[in-house]
Amino acid sequence: MGEAMKKPRSELKSTGYEIFIGILSILSILNLVLLLFVHQKSLDTVLDVMNGLFSLIFLCDFSYRISTAPSASAYFFRHFGWADLLASLPFPQLKILRIFRLIRVYRLLRKVGIRTIGRTLVRDRAGSALYVLLLMGILVLQFGSLTMLAIEQHAAGANITSASDALWYTIVTISTVGYGDQYPVTDLGRLCGVVIIVVGVGIFGTFTGYLATVFLSPKDADAEAAPAPDSEQPANELPPVEALRKRLDDSEKKLAEIRRLLV
Repeated sequence: MGEAMKKPRSELKSTGYEIFIGILSILSILNLVLLLFVHQKSLDTVLDVMNGLFSLIFLCDFSYRISTAPSASAYFFRHFGWADLLASLPFPQLKILRIFRLIRVYRLLRKVGIRTIGRTLVRDRAGSALYVLLLMGILVLQFGSLTMLAIEQHAAGANITSASDALWYTIVTISTVGYGDQYPVTDLGRLCGVVIIVVGVGIFGTFTGYLATVFLSPKDADAEAAPAPDSEQPANELPPVEALRKRLDDSEKKLAEIRRLLV
């Protein structure tokens, strides 16, 4: 326990966390490119909402990094902490600075190695599942909303006609609440809705399993941290191997006695 508490801080966080932040950085940069080259009001609204969500996540990431860095000043001035902070602000001109987070992920891949990263992700299945869960939710929220809006917006009798309608429908469907105030009317839209429903059920099922792991793990940790029993066995109790050996010896003696009596 003492060694775990004294574990030195590192600039790079867990492998799954770094990859999660790197993928979000790539997605946020792609969104900025779309905003620059594709001028459509509904698309801009969805991407603005997603970029606001990314800004909140990256601001939390900056707070987490600077509070756990070996040296807050070194992280801020030498390791692109200033870029992390500026890229988290709600100014489109500064969001391109998120590319520095990709540099950090590249450093992780180069330092640790792809094979080691794969083994680490498999070993930390609970943490990896959480990051995959969060990433899937974000991807479905963005691309599900954009797809549903593109399919339903101009359909006859459609009630998903704006970016807010599409976002609301996707959020309600992912959360498996299903108010029914927004729904697709086309066959292709319903097919897209089925995909969102299935993914939403998977997300919440995985999230429930992760919460169960989190709440049960302290008990397991306490059990592992409990002091081991004394190696010395009570005087009237033998170690398991010695006890088994004694029983075998007794059995052989009894068999020899039976054979002697029969002869």
